[in-house]
Amino acid sequence: MTDESLIFEGLKVLDVGSWIAGPVAATMLADRGAEVIKIEEPVNGDGYRQYALLPFTPTADVNYTWAMDARNKRSLSLNLKTEAAMDILKRLIAECDIYLSNQPLPLRRLLKLNYDDIKHLNPRMIYASLTPYGEQGPDSDNEAFDLVAYWNRSGLMNKMRPDSTEPVQALAGMGDHPTAVALYAGIVTALLQRERTGKGSMAYTSLLANGLWSSSCFSQAQFARADFSTVANQRLTSALYETKDGRWLQLNMVRGEDEFDRLLIAMEAFDVLGDDRYTSLESRMAHAEELTASLRAIFKTKTSDEWLQLLRTDNALPIERVATFADVQQDPHLPLNGMVAPPVDDDVGIDLIINDPVNVEGVKKIGAKKAPDNGEHSLEILSEMGFSDAEISDLQENGVI
Repeated sequence: MTDESLIFEGLKVLDVGSWIAGPVAATMLADRGAEVIKIEEPVNGDGYRQYALLPFTPTADVNYTWAMDARNKRSLSLNLKTEAAMDILKRLIAECDIYLSNQPLPLRRLLKLNYDDIKHLNPRMIYASLTPYGEQGPDSDNEAFDLVAYWNRSGLMNKMRPDSTEPVQALAGMGDHPTAVALYAGIVTALLQRERTGKGSMAYTSLLANGLWSSSCFSQAQFARADFSTVANQRLTSALYETKDGRWLQLNMVRGEDEFDRLLIAMEAFDVLGDDRYTSLESRMAHAEELTASLRAIFKTKTSDEWLQLLRTDNALPIERVATFADVQQDPHLPLNGMVAPPVDDDVGIDLIINDPVNVEGVKKIGAKKAPDNGEHSLEILSEMGFSDAEISDLQENGVI
């Protein structure tokens, strides 16, 4: 391996999944040089192709989510309900390094595409499985997106709301993308195990497992039978403050007496500073609602820029403006740290593409190339497998591809 090599160059991956959490793990492998073939059903393909076109999503001239999440792959359309398509898939399985699936478990059983069904075809294969609720248990066969399995079932949705308000839905993909990172970690761990043992294995995770991991500071408290009655008194450290220009500020971890006093002095909140109700952390927590109301009234007297200058720049206090997506787009830290980068194909149609958060010194990425059309590479892949033009035509005529 040279300095210019890609770490997964030569690795063959079959992406037999749909939507985000499973396929994005394959995208992460593709970004680092793996040859990824995405298996899609003919005509409609992966349902995620249509997400950015739905009426409740932001409107653009380019299919932005598909461009981001399906980049650097080739697409082979296969009707897995046909025997001929299954024969093609099994030939690909016999030569792949990684088989990735988030198909519902009942469908995998029907198609005989569970790990135990196909591992004999390729004992060195890594079988990467993504499910909503895990491989075992009464709900293992249920289908669910991350809005339910990650966000709701983990307890996050119920907790992420002020008291006496409705639960809040998560953004689409908010649980899928971190879950994809977890599946990628499992795949890479399994590859290391294969390097040491010569044997393939099954790597797996679920949306629920990752939601539970995300909520673990509180869910672990529940398992420890902790007292949750004091949580409501954290208003002081969790409150948001609206400013004169309609923007919101977030005070983050104003913990010590010195920091709290510096905050009140900088805000000229001398009546609060001299109030006996706020002389200790315990008393501030006991009167958090009154204190928050007092501070909110003061914050509305200046703009967010003025407060940031006064509190963060001049007094080194931990305060941030609540960012909008427009703010995120202009954040200079993103391109400087490789969080976003220009695509390498001119026809992607987007100036910057978001990268996954995994970075290793010396491990190169290829940059975003155009995400494939459904079945765009079917003829190319089948020709590489040895199919003749006549055989490929027959497959097309019979609805196999």
